[in-house]
Amino acid sequence: MSFNIETYLRNHPESNVILYYKGNVDSDLINYVLDTVEEKLAKMDEQPRLRKKVYNVLVESLQNLYHHVDKVPEDFEDQHSEKFGILRIEKIPTGYKIVTGNFIQTDNAKELKEKIMRINRSTREEIKELYKFILNHQRLSAKGGGGLGLVDIARKTGNKLDYTFRRYNDDYFFFYLDILVAVE
Repeated sequence: MSFNIETYLRNHPESNVILYYKGNVDSDLINYVLDTVEEKLAKMDEQPRLRKKVYNVLVESLQNLYHHVDKVPEDFEDQHSEKFGILRIEKIPTGYKIVTGNFIQTDNAKELKEKIMRINRSTREEIKELYKFILNHQRLSAKGGGGLGLVDIARKTGNKLDYTFRRYNDDYFFFYLDILVAVE
């Protein structure tokens, strides 16, 4: 099959990649990534406020990967990963870019796209209100979340969510989320 999850990343030239990972997403990986990135940002002598923002957005991104990844298609090369995902963190001139990617079943893609479009249409104030509303009226989904992660990422970064759905086959897309954490 000609599908390659890294094709999308090749269209976004590397500047200073802090961390790149593809494979199974589990709690051990999350802890390793958070510790590694925190250490690297400290060694780079990054501003404490920006380090904290990158770390907090990274936590949300990893939780989204862990909780909302759909199972791997039967014909995908990596059948050992129960929760396959990709993660790339890079330093760019305006801050940091966090790129995540995971499989999503075609049936779930429309709802996710609508959720992101709603977030992207919202003003900063509307994002804050939506965040408060979800916190106060949250119902857990079948996957354990209340829909707060993407809203929280938009709230913390102050940026629109940049995303891409690449068709894998009739049943799956590969979903990429590009998050900009900008220097203030």
